[in-house]
Amino acid sequence: MSNENLPNIAFVGIGLMGLPMAARLVQAGYPLNAWNRTREKALPLAGYGAKVADTLADAVRTADIVITMLEAGPVVKRVVEAMLPDLRSGTLVIDMSSTKQSEACEVQRMLAPCQVAFLDAPVSGGVVGAEAGTLAIMVGGKPDDFRRAEPLFKVMGRPTLVGPTGSGQIAKLCNQLIVGGTVAIVAEAMLLAQAGGADPAAMRQAIRGGFAESRILELHGQRMLDRNFKPGGQIKSQAKDHANIMAAAEDTGLELPLTKRVAELFNGLLENHAEADQAAALLALEAINPTVRLGNGPDRF
Repeated sequence: MSNENLPNIAFVGIGLMGLPMAARLVQAGYPLNAWNRTREKALPLAGYGAKVADTLADAVRTADIVITMLEAGPVVKRVVEAMLPDLRSGTLVIDMSSTKQSEACEVQRMLAPCQVAFLDAPVSGGVVGAEAGTLAIMVGGKPDDFRRAEPLFKVMGRPTLVGPTGSGQIAKLCNQLIVGGTVAIVAEAMLLAQAGGADPAAMRQAIRGGFAESRILELHGQRMLDRNFKPGGQIKSQAKDHANIMAAAEDTGLELPLTKRVAELFNGLLENHAEADQAAALLALEAINPTVRLGNGPDRF
């Protein structure tokens, strides 16, 4: 497909994830206008050939597809409300932020009277996945809208339509439930090995290849051994996602006792380590077990 046949993209929200995602779209040939509240964060995209818009209206008024990648649901709603007067009928808005299911449905209802289609499409894979184009993309919405967006999704990762509007957010919460719980369990295993006199690094190596093997054991287990808490996926993001998980559980009448405890663990880290990588779950466990510390190296943030 020639560049002339590619849709015009507006990418709104150029942060840790938005920057590499937008960069991949530009490098794939998509004409792209970028907008960020702090304009300087979007400027690196100009080096790839994107236009950096001065205003939100400038970014979206010629867009065929608008992608938002923002901090949380309330921010998404405010930004979508602000862009409504400048969206053309027939535009497709794709929110790739992590929000509540109810917030995704509210955004869809805001856009429908303007004949603007909507997909909620949160992602998993972190900055590394965004840079490599290997994100898991969980999409809620209509099949026709999904097919329209699928080519650009495939530039960023592996998209799956999981159900109607809001279903993408539920799938993302399921993902975060598993990720957050596994990070916490890996931290507990590391601390138990340390307290019991085993070499935690050797323990990790010994169990790899068995049923305990996972990307989290591989990546975050090593981060814990190195005491490397420089941010990839941040504590504040896990805390937000776990609050949304518990809200979804309440909405559906579910009791999730293990996830409730994990949510408390991440919440306890917000005051001092909100910007740290989620591997800092180890620090919460060390705080309640003050006589045990994994390794002898300094903490790196």
